[in-house]
Amino acid sequence: MIRVYTQLERGQQWLKRYRGQPGVLACVLGFTDTCLIPGISAAGLTPDDRRYTAVADAEFLSRGVQPHLEYPLPPLVAGASPVLISRAIVEALNLPIYLFDAGLPLQPSVPAIALGGVPAKCLTSGAALPLATVNHLLERGLYWGQKLATEVADGYLILGECVVGGTTTALAVLTGLGIPAADKVNSSHPNCNHEQKWAVVQEGLKQAEILADVFSPLQLIAAVGDPMQVVVAGMAIAASRKVGVLLAGGTQMLAVYALMQALVRQYSWDWQPENIVVGTTRWVAEDPTGDTVGLATAIGRVPLIATQLSFANSRYPQLQVYERGYVKEGVAAGASAIAAHLYQGWSQEQMLEAIEDLFARFGQIKQ
Repeated sequence: MIRVYTQLERGQQWLKRYRGQPGVLACVLGFTDTCLIPGISAAGLTPDDRRYTAVADAEFLSRGVQPHLEYPLPPLVAGASPVLISRAIVEALNLPIYLFDAGLPLQPSVPAIALGGVPAKCLTSGAALPLATVNHLLERGLYWGQKLATEVADGYLILGECVVGGTTTALAVLTGLGIPAADKVNSSHPNCNHEQKWAVVQEGLKQAEILADVFSPLQLIAAVGDPMQVVVAGMAIAASRKVGVLLAGGTQMLAVYALMQALVRQYSWDWQPENIVVGTTRWVAEDPTGDTVGLATAIGRVPLIATQLSFANSRYPQLQVYERGYVKEGVAAGASAIAAHLYQGWSQEQMLEAIEDLFARFGQIKQ
């Protein structure tokens, strides 16, 4: 139920080391005005819907199915939110959850650790975040990575995210780091909107006048990034010194990994890259409209693993559309499934049953 796509030996060693061990889930929430560009993301039917996606996902991840949610899950272009996958597994495995507010326009309705960040401006501005804020968020990430590592014991830390528009800021950061990522990234659309993303990224890099050999990694994030990226990079670097780290996502976490590499070079920091893998869904890893494996290979020495979860035989059309390329990933959905395979040895049938059970309860409440 778990396939290793790149760096096979390191990926298999990581899986062997943490088989039978529980994970601890930390989900970092952020926002970028990039998501308000019409058509840039399918994680919310309209730009206004996308303002609420992160706080709604956080509430559902934390509380599950409730008769009255302060922030109901917003309608998507198609399908159901990936937080349904994450929540089903969190409930079943009783996974500990930590929520972090790296920079949201709205106050979360559930407890979240405020990191002192701000929402990012659209990356087309070339001035997405104040550099002082980026530095502060990195420090907070390093602090919390070290702190959470002490609470993981022999397990591993799952680092997830919810940033709508985040695959576009990921493309901007990857490009700014000199990694050929155009046409390789993923999106929540069934056919990735590569041309739109590339035009947005080119405008942002032009406005920032970024040259890879001049700008520091933190200046790059300040120019065209989002607040989640630097937090998770700091967390993963610090946590890797003591425990395993599962970076939960596809394009966005590959960009975080590349950022980590740049930060380690810049500051000569100690880290343990052999303790880190990127984990996602099969829908991302095998996305025919992107090239996730090629992107991981271009970044270099990053093990990419993915759950082989399938919704092909689901009784719910909202889940079946994942097989047609909608949604694909988010809110640590893929990594949560990987954790269920590792900890409890869940099969495809067990996974689908748990997710469909939650979806059924969710549907009853909505009615």
